[in-house]
Amino acid sequence: MSPTSPTNDLLADSLARDAADPAPMRGRFELPLARPGRAYPHAAYFAGNSLGLLPHASRAAVEEVMTSWSERAVSGHFSGNCVWSTMVESLSEPMAALVGAHTDEVVVMNTLTINLHVLMAAFYRPSGGRNRIVIEAGAFPSDDYAVASQARLHGLDPNDVIIRLTPRPGEDLLRTEDVLDTLRAADGTVALVLMGGINFRTGQLFDIPAVTDEAHRIGAYVLWDLAHAAGNVPLALHDWDVDAAAWCTYKYMNSGPGAVGAAFIHRKHLSRPDLVILSGWWGNASATRFEMTQDIQRGDGALGWQVSNPPILSLAPIRTSLAIFAEAGGVAVLRERSLRLTGYLEGLLDRLTVTHQLSQLTPRRTADRGAQLSVLVDDARERTEQLIDDFDVVPDERPPNIIRFAPIPLYSSYEDCWRAAAALEAVVPLR
Repeated sequence: MSPTSPTNDLLADSLARDAADPAPMRGRFELPLARPGRAYPHAAYFAGNSLGLLPHASRAAVEEVMTSWSERAVSGHFSGNCVWSTMVESLSEPMAALVGAHTDEVVVMNTLTINLHVLMAAFYRPSGGRNRIVIEAGAFPSDDYAVASQARLHGLDPNDVIIRLTPRPGEDLLRTEDVLDTLRAADGTVALVLMGGINFRTGQLFDIPAVTDEAHRIGAYVLWDLAHAAGNVPLALHDWDVDAAAWCTYKYMNSGPGAVGAAFIHRKHLSRPDLVILSGWWGNASATRFEMTQDIQRGDGALGWQVSNPPILSLAPIRTSLAIFAEAGGVAVLRERSLRLTGYLEGLLDRLTVTHQLSQLTPRRTADRGAQLSVLVDDARERTEQLIDDFDVVPDERPPNIIRFAPIPLYSSYEDCWRAAAALEAVVPLR
């Protein structure tokens, strides 16, 4: 499979596939540069599940805010081409389209873990024996930290109230039936289920509707961390009756490092007076926000869950990113190419598993994964450094033995996939 192999027709095949099925928005992004003197001008980038690439238009979007700040100063809140005071409202509709929600159910605010805390303040209200939280073992550490601190906030011992979902002995992935069985066994004691829509290590896409339905049947609320699912796989949060969800925008949504996140609150909860909503100035209705009254007049829908004045410079690239998704036809259209592209990379990696010391961790069934393949390799950090330094192939690694490849349908090519497989062949030992 190596680039110099005289019997290798795979490169030609990858180029033919790119001609027939090109990355629809590749030209809209700034691709990382390869090292000088290399065969390719750009790196083959597979870390978009950690940080998406920079859209060319985002520079102009940020500059537009800077210009308004320069020319208008405080008046930029109310005038100009990008009025700051209504920028959040303008993002709700296109963001809702990406996650299968109504416009009033989505708000762009804060960052991911802060949003999880804001949502748990409302939906984790332990009472008597109903005080437990269900989370998958191996969740992103921030989720673990958040639920443990929420338990302590209510005077509870995390070791007593947190249920961690674990795979069966000898297995790496959670089975849906085991998740549902765990919920049934804990009936009457669970207050909240918090799971990642896609597990960050394994790339496993969980059955969000099935878990949500069972959690509701046992009387629990459900909160989904969609950091690795939003912008990656089709979602239908409203129709699936999800109570609440939060996600970041710097991975598949390409909105920049540390970009503002977003949250979903189902419409059925938006007018409930009994929910405890953490309040701040920006949660006040925009029409009366600047009247500076002591009592909050909460904004409509999810907008009323805002706390602080949003960082306008960070919102500008989100607007650019959402426009790119809309032009590409949305996540459902991109998902079709994602399945083809990820499947192609999987086929290339399968050729290596016969001869080299690696194996695939991510589910084989396409319905159970997004645009990520996690590969098990000894010395994963060293191998990843070799891929980047020697071949300009950029995945990332998760300790102790996982290399993650995310072929992004917006901008990744089949040739990128060939480059990744060829580089892996060179750095991973033979069996």
